[in-house]
Amino acid sequence: MTKKLEKSYLDQRIIDRIEEKKEKIDEVRPFPKAVLKNLQEEMIVDWTYNSNAIEGNTLSLGETRLVLEEGITIHGKPLKDHLEATNHKEALLYLFKIIKQKKKIDQNLIKKLHQIVVKGIEKEYAGIYRTGQVRILGADFIPPNYIKISKLIIELIKWYYTEAKKMYIIDQVAIFHHRFETIHPFFDGNGRTGRLLMNVKLMEKGYPPIIVANNERKKYLNALNKANQDDYRPLVLFFAITLEKYLDVYLRAIAKATRYQKEMVPLQGLSKKVPYSQEYLSLLARQGKIHALKKGKVWYSSKEDIENYLNKRQKKK
Repeated sequence: MTKKLEKSYLDQRIIDRIEEKKEKIDEVRPFPKAVLKNLQEEMIVDWTYNSNAIEGNTLSLGETRLVLEEGITIHGKPLKDHLEATNHKEALLYLFKIIKQKKKIDQNLIKKLHQIVVKGIEKEYAGIYRTGQVRILGADFIPPNYIKISKLIIELIKWYYTEAKKMYIIDQVAIFHHRFETIHPFFDGNGRTGRLLMNVKLMEKGYPPIIVANNERKKYLNALNKANQDDYRPLVLFFAITLEKYLDVYLRAIAKATRYQKEMVPLQGLSKKVPYSQEYLSLLARQGKIHALKKGKVWYSSKEDIENYLNKRQKKK
């Protein structure tokens, strides 16, 4: 049973369920390298597509994957959309680095993330707090005067690392995110920067990120507007449901890898079950043409992987 904190907008049963799933994930840390690599690659594409799409980027999920993984330019799509995709990936890689280093959020980090997010798009204002008043389309509030931004950001960071500790971590993240967005420190890129920042503490503590899906954009914005009226329940619940979804993704990936590893055998034994010698299988493994793991000096793979390779070869003929 999870210890009840001083404050949470969530039902304790939801907190218990989330923490039980996280404990299961923590039990198998560190993740196998292949699992970690696959999770990170999928996370980068998923996060980039959804966060950019919420702000109006027109690249589809598949097109985003092609831009990020293959470096392909999508015909008919604006250069700005391509830059937003590659910038967001770069910002994520930077985020993973600072999380690994356990760096706390400060003004320099905020400005650096923003600078990467809008690189080549908003050259004049990249990494610089806005110098004028703005209005947010569809929002029921006016952001504070630009003169107050630095002071408000300092106060928000101080709250996040002091008073917020009394709350459950999803409450902390939700309130931090909302307050950052209401400050609206930059002329553009506030949403993407804010959705990166809100995951720093979460991921540092071993939780998966909260990736807001584009198809839930309306629900997300409605929850933020409710928070403008000091009603944080919808936003905290929305983030909790989203986080639990990604906890399930992690659990499925770990379960699949665990089952798969039990099926893996040394190539010497595998060569007796497939039409390839141990030496040729070893060559395929080194070239990355079959999925294989090396433990010490011994390569391991599975009959299923060899059959997949054979099927692909047959299709090419």
